[in-house]
Amino acid sequence: MAHILTAAVLVTSGLAAGVLFTHAVGVWPALQAMTPERYVAAHKLLGRAYDPMMPIIVGVSTVLDISLAFITENSLTQNLFIASAVCLVGVGAVSQTRNVPINRRVKSLDPQAIPADWKDPRSAWGKWNMVRTTFAVLALVGNAAAAVSAF
Repeated sequence: MAHILTAAVLVTSGLAAGVLFTHAVGVWPALQAMTPERYVAAHKLLGRAYDPMMPIIVGVSTVLDISLAFITENSLTQNLFIASAVCLVGVGAVSQTRNVPINRRVKSLDPQAIPADWKDPRSAWGKWNMVRTTFAVLALVGNAAAAVSAF
């Protein structure tokens, strides 16, 4: 059972890290280069897929890490799974307290009627996205190290 769960946590943490990394190095720079009107429209479109999917993937990966920490007997492997779970909790915490509130504000805007006093959130959003991307990549690295140390 541990082998199956380890494979699953590598897939889920790999998906989380991959999506966030791809967004950080590809999608985000494109969004930053857009006019505010195009940015708001694009942000709304991108959020349709990312917003419901990412919390599920991160949550499942966290539960898998915690489960593996309990069923693994090797203390190094347990610690790596725990550290990965902590990093994934960091992804969720940053997402829910920093990026999601910004997403909600952006989604509430009409791309054709951006207020004159609108404060562009892209700099803050990008900074927090890099923080959660770092957490996600560290979780994947921890899970890979745990998988290797378990065998």
